[in-house]
Amino acid sequence: MSKAQSDIPAGAKSAGRPKASEVEARTQELIEAAGCLFLRHGYTKVSLETVAREARVAVRTIYVKFGGKAGLLRAVLASRRERLFAGRSMDADTRPLREIVDDFARDFYEMIVEPDAMAMQRVVIAEAVSNPELAEAFYEGGPRLTRETLYRFFARPDIRSQLRDEVPLDLVPTHLIGCICGDPIGRFLFPDAEPMSEEARRQLAARLELFYSSVLKNPQAS
Repeated sequence: MSKAQSDIPAGAKSAGRPKASEVEARTQELIEAAGCLFLRHGYTKVSLETVAREARVAVRTIYVKFGGKAGLLRAVLASRRERLFAGRSMDADTRPLREIVDDFARDFYEMIVEPDAMAMQRVVIAEAVSNPELAEAFYEGGPRLTRETLYRFFARPDIRSQLRDEVPLDLVPTHLIGCICGDPIGRFLFPDAEPMSEEARRQLAARLELFYSSVLKNPQAS
C-alpha cells in the first residue's frame, strides 16, 4: 500500500455515482419543483430553464429523463396519481364490488378536490385550447390511465357478471367518474366551499347509489 493510500481514513469512500435512492430523491424534487411552478404561473409561461434553475439541475437532465416539458407534466400528474393507487390493486382485490368501488370513490374524490388538483385543472382548462400539447399530456398522464384501470376492474369476469347485461362496459368507467365528481362547475365557480364537508360526503354516497342502481343486476346484493 502506498503512502497516499495509507493516509486515507478507514471507511472513507471515494466519490462516485450517486446511489439509486439519491437519484430517485433528486428526480422527485425536480417533479415537485415543476409542479409548483406550473400551478403558480401556468404551464405555458414556465420554461424548462426556469424549472431547471428552481430544481438546480441542467436543462439537458430534464430532456434525458422526461423528453421535454410535456413529459415532465406527465410525471407531475403520475406522481399525484400514485398517491391514489399506492397499495391499491383493483385487478386483484377480492373484496365485494361495493367495498372496492366505495374506497376508490372516496379517495378519488378527495384527490380531485385538493387545492393543488383544482389549481392544476384550472391551468389545463385555461390553456388547453391554445396548447394542444398540454391537453394531451394532461389526459395521457391522468384521466386515461385512471379509466384504463377502472375498465380492467369492471372487465374482470367476477365483476362483469354482476353488471347488467345491457350495460356497455366501455362506458362504465366514465359513468363512475362522473358520479364521483358530481358538479365540477360548482367547485370551480365557488372554490371556497368546503370540499369534504358532511354534506359533500352525503352527496357522494347518493351519487354512488345512483351508479350502483344503474349498472348492477342486484344493487343491494353486491
